[in-house]
Amino acid sequence: MMKKYHINRRRFLKTGATLGAVSLLPAPVVLAQSPVKVAGIHSSPVENAWNSRLHVAMLEAAKRGEIDYVFSEGIAGTDYSRAMREYAEQGVEVIVGEAYAVEREARQVAGDYPDTTFLMGSSGKPHGDNFATFGTWNHEAAYLCGMLAGKMSKSGIFGSVGAIPIPEVNMLIHGFRQGVNAVRPDAKHLINFIGTFFDPPKAREAGLAQIDSGADILFGERIGTADAAKERGIKAIGSLTDYSARYPETVFSNAIWNFGAILAAALADRKAGKSNGQEYTRFGLMKEGGNDISYVKSMVPADAIEPMEKVRAAIKAGEFEVKIDFSEPT
Repeated sequence: MMKKYHINRRRFLKTGATLGAVSLLPAPVVLAQSPVKVAGIHSSPVENAWNSRLHVAMLEAAKRGEIDYVFSEGIAGTDYSRAMREYAEQGVEVIVGEAYAVEREARQVAGDYPDTTFLMGSSGKPHGDNFATFGTWNHEAAYLCGMLAGKMSKSGIFGSVGAIPIPEVNMLIHGFRQGVNAVRPDAKHLINFIGTFFDPPKAREAGLAQIDSGADILFGERIGTADAAKERGIKAIGSLTDYSARYPETVFSNAIWNFGAILAAALADRKAGKSNGQEYTRFGLMKEGGNDISYVKSMVPADAIEPMEKVRAAIKAGEFEVKIDFSEPT
């Protein structure tokens, strides 16, 4: 059964305490803009790292009064197209979700609802005027995390735990590996995929196996990896969201992905009457504010920070490019 939640502006302001203080926009600004009706369809729980980034960006947009937001979580692939149709029938203007497991079906639904914008995480291409796609590009931040990790490892062995070897996941792990190799050319990399997007116990087990094989730093593309690092007393790197507070003695850096830049671009195009049949992945680049590194300075060697920050500045300025590699890492 589809779990559905409605967060319109009135209800959001009443329940927004968990997200921090709410500041109201001046009345003329609010009245001048009509909130866009947006629905999020999440195949995993919204606490899953990837889904949380979409969810938080849409909650923040709702908080600003830009959208009315509803969402459903835990939607299986067999029910996904039905959920898309239900929201479209309800008059939702923009549907945000993930087409990875339902690429063909999702485009068929979009074809039946030309007035609805479908903004979907996808390994495929846009379709028509209303099916937009985006990928998860935080490989630049992963590269920077790798630069820090390369200076911190004693064994020279680095573990990476990923979900499924789709292009975006592959690119992220390659980005981390490139960053490590830039400062530690003799590094050895252990890579495992858990075969699903949300299974923290399985990710933990994969991490433990890598530690048993000598890894003393883990890159956790999946939730659960840091649990293994914490259990064995080694360091770990988070991905997509910031895990430092959750693992204060374990996670020293995170490859953050900000979906808000992608969402803003798609909403702007819709409001301007432009076609939404576009690829919005480029707004995930660091120069667009779409990804960045966060790190705990006290946990990182001082001599590792300055070189990393120089590369970070060069990426933002467009003077350094992290190579994109979609092939399955081994």
